[in-house]
Amino acid sequence: MIKIIIGKKGSGKTKKLVDFVNVAANESLGNVVCIEKGDTLTYSVTHKARLIDADAYGISGYGEYYGMISGIKSGNHDVTHIFGDATLRIGTRDYEELVAFFERVSKIEDIEFLFTVSADKADLPEKLFEIAEIV
Repeated sequence: MIKIIIGKKGSGKTKKLVDFVNVAANESLGNVVCIEKGDTLTYSVTHKARLIDADAYGISGYGEYYGMISGIKSGNHDVTHIFGDATLRIGTRDYEELVAFFERVSKIEDIEFLFTVSADKADLPEKLFEIAEIV
């Protein structure tokens, strides 16, 4: 199951995400990965988690984002958690594409996912909530 943090810009989504990343990194027996757009979380996320800047790899769009996540999993089977900040800025604001992305990601086994989504809950399609759980 995928978990999501929903809210408008400035509502504290990233702060919540950082808290989840740091707890997971301290408790996990495997590896924790956090994907962000830019390098704003460098000093907020513990050094125990792997922090990846999607911009540094030219990741743009949900197809490339999924490829990155698949590559992380295939390259390291010890990954237990993947966190994604600024999901709509890495992908697109097309909510149907977001649903399709989450459907693909939900098929990756043995990893807990948590993404931030900068939107109002009322604007998101109902199908999204069949795939993702709000935190």
